[in-house]
Order: sequence, then structure tokens, then C-alpha cells
Amino acid sequence: MTTQSVLIVDDEPDIRELLDITLSRMGLRTHSAANLEEARLLVTQMNPDLCLTDMRLPDGSGISLVEHIQQEFPHIPVAMITAHGSVEAAISALKAGAFDFISKPIELENLRRIVSNALQLEGDPSRTQDAVDGELTGSSAGIQSLRQQISKLARSQAPVHIHGESGSGKEVVARLIHNNGPRAAGAFVAVNCGAIPPELMESELFGHLKGSFTGASQDKIGLFQAASGGTLFLDEVADLPLAMQVKLLRAIQEKTVRPVGASEEQGTDIRLLSATHKDLDQEVEDGRFRQDLYYRINVIDVMVPSLRERLEDLPALTEAILKRITSGEDKAVPCLEKSALEAMRDYNFPGNVRELENMLERALALADGENISAEDLQFTRSGQESSGKSAETSGRRDNTSHSVREAYGDMEGYLEDIEREVLSAALEECRWNKTATAKLLGISFRSLRYRLKKLGLEH
Repeated sequence: MTTQSVLIVDDEPDIRELLDITLSRMGLRTHSAANLEEARLLVTQMNPDLCLTDMRLPDGSGISLVEHIQQEFPHIPVAMITAHGSVEAAISALKAGAFDFISKPIELENLRRIVSNALQLEGDPSRTQDAVDGELTGSSAGIQSLRQQISKLARSQAPVHIHGESGSGKEVVARLIHNNGPRAAGAFVAVNCGAIPPELMESELFGHLKGSFTGASQDKIGLFQAASGGTLFLDEVADLPLAMQVKLLRAIQEKTVRPVGASEEQGTDIRLLSATHKDLDQEVEDGRFRQDLYYRINVIDVMVPSLRERLEDLPALTEAILKRITSGEDKAVPCLEKSALEAMRDYNFPGNVRELENMLERALALADGENISAEDLQFTRSGQESSGKSAETSGRRDNTSHSVREAYGDMEGYLEDIEREVLSAALEECRWNKTATAKLLGISFRSLRYRLKKLGLEH
């Protein structure tokens, strides 16, 4: 097996020696350069597996070396060595394409972790691109651009902020970045910041010790520690209370957390991804989100297009979703009739891909034939009203339709209660034999299974 090599670029002999000794003990070959000119020459001659470069060099900035390697040798990851506390320099390096950064004075444990992660990257970036291509459905311009971004970001440790409408697939993008990067073997921990009560937020993120507050009957590790060696995905990060934003910023900057009730901090090793459907710039301007935290989590920005911006992907998306829904069933995957596809193209999809998935699952369960027609699709009024309308017209309808949707929701809940009672009685009469229950009710087995799942009666 060929020994992997690292190029060390620093004008301080002591730093080069320290790095050389540490990396040699990791079983790596090293080459050294004292300036940009030597570094560029050695990159061409040696084609190293990793480059470690200082930010400040006698003949220029290390960022120019990052940009050069990104352009000419994209398969070589570059880690930047920055001055302690130089947040701007670190962010600039990550934006330029650096894999990661480490601050002086260099902590050897952090150095070894960064080097190990970098050397786990697939040497051929096109393989990462192929892997992402196979997992993200669609051929629209927005999706093709998104694929390229994901492939590039999977080879980095930079914090990424993903924004897009609810249901557009922000967590899917986060998982693709994780699954195709060097942390793929580690945990992917997703947390919806808007779903955690403010009084429990610190305990959930950082953990707590037994007895630290009423109800803390045992030690609990936080989500930062649960994601150690992997990725922490903070969904709806804009919903974090301001007091918690301060603590999160410190955890990111210092790479340490302090569990509630603990006297000492614990080191963390995570990659941070975040997402929100809100306009984070506007949240900062309105004073609801800290600007310093914004800069730390928004090093790289990714936009996920809404479904109505990529309607040309509908045929491929529906086919992929129907295949997934029917996987494991001994029957052909149903097709969408032309009328159904045309109806979808005229619909606004306020819930995006998530709404499409729910719509197809419902249509598949309730359709009489093998194929799905326009009549099998149940569109929401809000999506139909806003489709093809001007923003002004849609705005006028919103206030009127809000009360209608509320009343509709109450009625739907009432009808579901009745349906739940009928299904429960039928199941008991048939001793929970689902085939017999479907026959008794005069519906298909697939329809019964859908209704049981929807109403929480699936056993």
C-alpha cells in the first residue's frame, strides 16, 4: 500500500518540524515549502494527498495557494493554519475552498483529527459527483447546480447554511453532504430547533449531569456529543432563542460544550450544518438573530429550489416516489396518467416535495385502478388558488381562506374521529385480520393500510 503524503507550507522552521514529526508518527510522508513559489512547484511535482498551509507567507497569502490548488488540483484537500482567534481569516479560507482550518498554537489532537478526516476523502472528486447524481432526482437547472454544490461541499468541513421553503428537501441536502463526505461513517444527528421548549434547549444541545435541575434523574449526553465524529444538523435554526444563540456561538468558536451542572467543558468534534425556511438576513436586520452567529454558520450558503421552480422534474420525481412507496410489493409500479401530470403542472405545491410525496401516497392508496388519474389526486385549496395568480391576488385571498382552512381543519379532525371509531370496530370484529377487515368494509387492502397508518391504528 502506497504511503500517503502531506505538503507542509510554513515559513517558520519550528512549525514545519513540529508538523513533520507529528505526521511522520501517523505513518505519512512529508514535504516542506517555506513560501508560495516553492509550494506551487512541489504540488505539481509531488501531487500530495493533503496540503497544510499557513495563512501568512513571505510572498503572499495562503488563500491564493488554496485557490490555485482548487483550480488546478481539485482532488487535493487543503487545510489552513490561522492565527488564534482570527475568525475572518478562517472563514475566508473556507470560502476559498479550504477543507478545514486549525489555529495556532497548534493542538496536536485537532491536527491529527483534521489530517485523518482529509485523508479519508475519495481521491477522485468525480466519484463524489456520481454518487450525488444518483441520489438527487431531477434534471432542471436548479437541481443540476445544487448537485454540483453538494459534491463540492461534501469534500469540505465548512459550516453550511441551507435555506429554502418548507418541504423543499433541506434535510435531504444535509444528509447528502454528510453521506458523501469523510464523516459518512459517523452519526448524522438532526434536530428541529423550533420543536424544543426554550427551557430544555441547553440540556438537549449540551447535555446535563444528574441532579443539575429538577427532573434530571441521570446524566444525559447532549446532541453535540451524540454527533461526535459526525454531523450535527440544526433545522429551523432561526427559531433559536437569543440567549441560546450566544451559547451556540461559543460552542462553535471554542469547539467545546459545558453540560448543564458541569464545572468543566468538553471538546466536540462535529461538522455543523443548519437550515431555515426564514430569511436569515432579515432575521438579523430585525434583531432576532445574532449577526456574529450568522457569520459562523453561514460560511457557505445553499439554496434549495421550490418544486414550482422545477416543474420539469415532476415526471422523474413522481416515478422515483412511487417506486419508493411500492418497494417490497409484488406488483408493477403504477403510472401517472397524462391528466394527473397536467393537473400537477397547474398546481402551486405550497408544501413542495413533501406535499407531492403525501399526495402520491394518498392517491396510490385510494385509486381504484392500477394507474393514478387526476381524479385520484386531492389538491389543497390554497395551492390551487395561488397557482398562476399574481402576488396581489393571492394576498387578497389569504385572509379569507385562512378562516376557511381553520374550519376545514376542525371538520377534518371530526371526520377522522368518526372514521377511527368505524375502523376500530371493524378490526375488532375481524380479530385484527386486515384482509378480512378490508373485505368487510368494501375497500382495497392498500386503502385500508393507508387509512390505518394515517389514523395511527397501524399495529
